[in-house]
Amino acid sequence: MNGTAPDLDALLTRLEGYVRHETPTGDAARLDALGEVLLARHRELGATTRRVAAPGGDHLVMDHPGRGAKADAAPVLFLGHHDTVWPAGQLDGPMPWRVADGVAHGPGAYDMKSGLVVMETALELARAAHEAGGAGHPPVRVVVVADEEVGSPTASALVAEAARDAVAALGFESPHPDGSLKAGRRGSTRLRLAVDGVEAHAALDPDAGASAVDELVDQLILIRSIVRHAPGDVLCNVGTVAGGGRTNVVPAAAHADIGLRFADAESERVVLDGLTSLRPIRAGAAVTAEVLSRRPTWAPDDTTSGLLGTVRRAAASVGQRIDGSPAAGGADTNTTGSLGVATLDGFGPLGAGAHAVHEQVVIASLAERARLVAAVLAEL
Repeated sequence: MNGTAPDLDALLTRLEGYVRHETPTGDAARLDALGEVLLARHRELGATTRRVAAPGGDHLVMDHPGRGAKADAAPVLFLGHHDTVWPAGQLDGPMPWRVADGVAHGPGAYDMKSGLVVMETALELARAAHEAGGAGHPPVRVVVVADEEVGSPTASALVAEAARDAVAALGFESPHPDGSLKAGRRGSTRLRLAVDGVEAHAALDPDAGASAVDELVDQLILIRSIVRHAPGDVLCNVGTVAGGGRTNVVPAAAHADIGLRFADAESERVVLDGLTSLRPIRAGAAVTAEVLSRRPTWAPDDTTSGLLGTVRRAAASVGQRIDGSPAAGGADTNTTGSLGVATLDGFGPLGAGAHAVHEQVVIASLAERARLVAAVLAEL
């Protein structure tokens, strides 16, 4: 590989290898197996590496030294994940690895193992550019987490700590469909509302019971009211409802898992304060709200626009044009952006079908995005 022309066949081979390591969230053995491959790759590129233990699979931290005049500058943070939404066995079932018409298909190819290939290739290009006489680049801290697809419950603190002294954070999730970067993200919270009731015979002694199911229904109506009266736009999806058991027994337990998306921090505060302060309506019932995972709102600000300006200059230097706009989906860049670190996401390649059986990556864009990121490092 030289400083300007990554070998597409080599990039595709690496992507295939990563995709063939199926890595469902929570499958520690599979995640750690791919994790070792990634750590070895970054050691080849000159990084100091370490694992951060977690029950569902270790998170990875790889520190690459800066080069040239920027060797002692503040680090740039690269963010990615190696877990996927897909259960093991997809490759032998509905989602085999295949390449056709310049597009690669497979579970996790787009979200986001191709982004891992882009970040590695960009680091290789940046090193080659310095060796060819370029000015160099700042240190790069790479964090690849194992539980992003469920909200990074064990990784968010690691991401925040890694961003503490970073000059910028670049996320390698997929871009907008037109290739634009993601310059802001909605806050994203998963919450479980649990109700304890009192069992009783539904015909012989119904008044002695307190229906957890009825209480849950009424609480969900209250939640809709809280969301509706938030100061800004809030998306609320009740994704799971469970409870009860037999029609002749007043149910003693019920719960709902709720997904919330916030466009602004004030709405996030108002809604979460409301939901975690719910009180039971029925005598004998108890209501608890447990936050399962939370990504704070990342609202675009001057740091975002400043970094986007830098990226635009870098893109022009390699014959590309780039833009950015906020995104609805959440990621680990929510954490860095909410902390005031200059952040952009979507540096992964073009493609389609995140979390869908037609998941796919435009192969040529692997090299294009790597050249863009290497140029950004030279600008920072």
